Amino acid sequence: MLEALTGTGLATAAGLNAYIPLLTVGLLSRFTNVITLPDSWRWLENPWVLGIIAVLLVIELIADKVPVVDHINDVVQTAVRPTAGGLTFGASSSSETVTVDDPAAFFADHSWVPILVGVVLALLVHAAKAAVRPVVNSTTMGLGAPVVSTLEDGVSLSMSVVAILLPLLVLAFLIGLAALFWWLWRRRAQRRAAQSVT
Repeated sequence: MLEALTGTGLATAAGLNAYIPLLTVGLLSRFTNVITLPDSWRWLENPWVLGIIAVLLVIELIADKVPVVDHINDVVQTAVRPTAGGLTFGASSSSETVTVDDPAAFFADHSWVPILVGVVLALLVHAAKAAVRPVVNSTTMGLGAPVVSTLEDGVSLSMSVVAILLPLLVLAFLIGLAALFWWLWRRRAQRRAAQSVT
């Protein structure tokens, strides 16, 4: 069960920022004993792969903080974030971590299931993020974009680390993230209702 929570946390984090969970998994596997990737996923800890992911992360960090550019980035990331979610869920569900010592027991016969679940989770989070971000930009005249983007990056990094080290806390992260998206969505609906009255 902890494999599912780890994968869920990483896929959700990928929905906010595709590269943070990939880089976290790759770096922790390469340089620590916190996570041990199986042979089929060892490419994630390859120095070239880590370097490419790091460059893409820097581009994402910059692009996501600039109003209008963040919208273009969200369009591009519609394919990237779900893919990253599938990869991180797939890799983590078959890896040994500090909390999981027999990963093959959970998804032994259907190894494609965690990848599909990761794609769906990351896509849902990405869709919520992409829907909320224009509201933030319009209500703050673009000044909120860097603040919200930085918060999203912090949540993505925190959730990635927590998913690997303390997967039970992923549930608390998910509840908090869902509450935040609901509150922002409700605020958007109230704003639209107020505009239609005036």
